Amino acid sequence: MQSAELTATGFTYDRRWMLTDEQNVFLSQRSFPQMALLQPVETSNGFMVFHKNKPTANIFIPFNTELTKKVNATIWDDNCDAYECSNDINEWFSEMLQIKCKLLYMPDDTKRFVDNNYASNKEITSFSDAYPVLMIGQNALDFLNTKLEVPLPIDRFRPNIVFTGGQPHCEDEMAVFSINNIRFFGVKPCARCVITTINQLTGEKAAEPLKTLATYRFKNNKIYFGQNILHQSNGHITVGDKITVSSYSAAFI
Repeated sequence: MQSAELTATGFTYDRRWMLTDEQNVFLSQRSFPQMALLQPVETSNGFMVFHKNKPTANIFIPFNTELTKKVNATIWDDNCDAYECSNDINEWFSEMLQIKCKLLYMPDDTKRFVDNNYASNKEITSFSDAYPVLMIGQNALDFLNTKLEVPLPIDRFRPNIVFTGGQPHCEDEMAVFSINNIRFFGVKPCARCVITTINQLTGEKAAEPLKTLATYRFKNNKIYFGQNILHQSNGHITVGDKITVSSYSAAFI
């Protein structure tokens, strides 16, 4: 995207919908890599979702989801209020993934708080793993790709802010910075899982990039790539905006 609005939970519409099992527990590519084959495309009033191998099979998800059946959703150790989408939508996803599942929506009045150990002002997030923003420098990916036989795209790491400039992994040390007068805080390096090994075009798994990252980004029995970010205020950020760092932390690795 060329520009995006940052709200209390993260970017507008970002991870406000979530696929779950019948007990309202979140599903992810960790267990169901075929989820990579589902592709949403934003329209003026919602998302059109299609299967990459079956582009004529699609379903429309409106932004203004009708809130009918309220449920308690589970993401990792968190529980929060959400609403089920229509039966037609649930049946479409179940058919595409060949697993019984349903789509939940998080309304504006749901408050899912980030980990107290890293929060500074009771920040909230959406259906993300844990934080509203994940930031990665393009140079970190470029450096990784010099070590790989086959270069990988940034979608393996699913950041929602990518910046240029600086040394590889300089995001590790950005403690406080601003973009377009919005203040951000680097709070926790992001530990990576097997989703990074899933080709987002085919749903196939491989050993990389975790095998290579383990040789130089391994600490505390985890592999780190990218920085989890909190923010203090809302607003818009646009491609080309400058990052101004006002405080640095010690190098993580």
